[in-house]
Amino acid sequence: MSKNDNDTDDIKFLHAFTKNILKSDKSIRWAAITDQDGNIINEQNREGVKLLLTKEENQESAINTIIRQKTRTKFEPKIGKLSYALGRYQKMSRSLIPINENFYLILTVDFEENNFDKIIMEKIIPLIKQEKEKFVTKKNESI
Repeated sequence: MSKNDNDTDDIKFLHAFTKNILKSDKSIRWAAITDQDGNIINEQNREGVKLLLTKEENQESAINTIIRQKTRTKFEPKIGKLSYALGRYQKMSRSLIPINENFYLILTVDFEENNFDKIIMEKIIPLIKQEKEKFVTKKNESI
């Protein structure tokens, strides 16, 4: 298979994965996969949702989110690995969920939704576990 075929397969996989994240709960507004530097490599939003941030602002926010996450890893030996981090804002909730050392899922949830822990732990994390091996690439290259 040529590199272009692999790239096409990776794009299809990421598109399907983020689509499944969005489908997992009606309160999920937006989902993005980032690499270890915070670069968004795939993103989708729920149909009909008006995004609060522009594409550029989402990218900047993703980079800052990953930088904050990297500062937390210093304490992992004492407190354990992060399951997810959540920021609750006046207009939405935003969550970071590590997929592995190289990829992260960032998603936003409607502000009115209060069951974010249940959604993340019972719907999102099982989807990540189901597809996690597909996020491991040759020589740690990003998908």
